[in-house]
Amino acid sequence: MTSHLKGKRQANFELLRIVAMLMIIVLHYLNKGEMLTDYTTDRTVINYAAHLTEAFCIVAVNCYVLLAGYFLVESAWRPGRIVSLAGQILFYSVLIPVVLLCAGVVPAAELSVYDWLNYVLPVETEHYWFATSYVIMYLFAPFLAAGIRKMEKRTLQIIILCLLSYYSVWKSVVPATLATDRYGYDYGWFLCLFLIAAYIRVYGLPVLERKRNAALLYGGMCLGIFLLAAVTAILADRVPALLYYRDMPTTYNHILCLLGAVGLFMVFKKIEIPEGRMAAVIRWAAPYTFGVYLLHEHLLVRYEWMRWLRVDMVWESWLFVPHMIGCTVLVYVAGTAVDFVREKIFYMQICACAHIRKSRLQRKALRNAGKNGE
Repeated sequence: MTSHLKGKRQANFELLRIVAMLMIIVLHYLNKGEMLTDYTTDRTVINYAAHLTEAFCIVAVNCYVLLAGYFLVESAWRPGRIVSLAGQILFYSVLIPVVLLCAGVVPAAELSVYDWLNYVLPVETEHYWFATSYVIMYLFAPFLAAGIRKMEKRTLQIIILCLLSYYSVWKSVVPATLATDRYGYDYGWFLCLFLIAAYIRVYGLPVLERKRNAALLYGGMCLGIFLLAAVTAILADRVPALLYYRDMPTTYNHILCLLGAVGLFMVFKKIEIPEGRMAAVIRWAAPYTFGVYLLHEHLLVRYEWMRWLRVDMVWESWLFVPHMIGCTVLVYVAGTAVDFVREKIFYMQICACAHIRKSRLQRKALRNAGKNGE
């Protein structure tokens, strides 16, 4: 069974990592590509299909964070990982504007000091909101993992329920915007997801250990997201208070989105991928998913790739389905290729630094030997 293989990444979870990133690209295609229009102004089947697709993909970000928490709670915390993450983020945030400037795609006059501040300090400025929240979560990971190991199951359950009430439950039922609600775009929500994933790792979720139950939870919650958003949007003309619910179901910390993510996570947890070429390809490709995100979500790229790939040509047309699939695959493959090159560059730099350090140590040893000989 894949999950029992020691010393190897678990192919089933790595496949979820890939699927989650593909879903994230789809979400960006639909939202930033302006494929989603208000239910009250566009009640065509095409618009409903686009919204339904969004509902089944909206769980992707939560799944990505659940994966991190699931493994970090049992893994040794490595300071080098933070350095690696920072280097990877900076590679994209700084190099992309330089490349676009050199290629003449972006005029130098259009980039202000504030823009360059976003590129040089991407974590601090939330250039990539996900990267900022993920880095902070990783810094908290050793504290959370140590606390969970010392904590009783009942205590952990109470803490998770309290956090869910604060971040998810109340915002999902109260028909008003809460001052503390950031819709899941913050590290606080990521810490909550970390604890949920850690609980799954340590104690499991017996009712969802059956793949069928987990799949039903995922499908049911995503369908619920779609129906809740559609019905409340249509009824909002008569009951204005329902306008709040029009967008809330598709926020990351909505209770339906959370439960759908847990369901999908448990589905992949029970998937068995035989050892062989497919498992090897999955393990090879999965580590580059973060690079895919950093490439297509750069401030200078996140809206432009929609224009480059002519998303506007398939507005209000069923052609959006094959076009969306093609664009998603293209963006994913391009991101993987770029991050593969980035990894090789970093590896060569590390090897060069190690070689220089080794040479210095050797010269120092020879000098010391010479002095001792005198």
